[in-house]
Amino acid sequence: MTLHSINVDLPSDILLTINETEKELRYRIKFALAVQLYSQQKVTIGKAAQIAGISRLEFENKLSENRIPISNLELDDVLNDISKLK
Repeated sequence: MTLHSINVDLPSDILLTINETEKELRYRIKFALAVQLYSQQKVTIGKAAQIAGISRLEFENKLSENRIPISNLELDDVLNDISKLK
């Protein structure tokens, strides 16, 4: 997998202000982007986990911890799938 770097300019005192390391802030930004893209259904849960830099299982657990739905299926989709399985 090829990686692409994007630079984001932030105030020079941001790390001190939020009391985080650069590594923690980088993870927070990547995770927030992954959640947003997944919530907007722009990427799959697997791709979102890749963006966040964690395993799919860990990403799903973090979604659950933050009360973010793991599935984007609507009730009609689930009921339709159930009827197909019968």
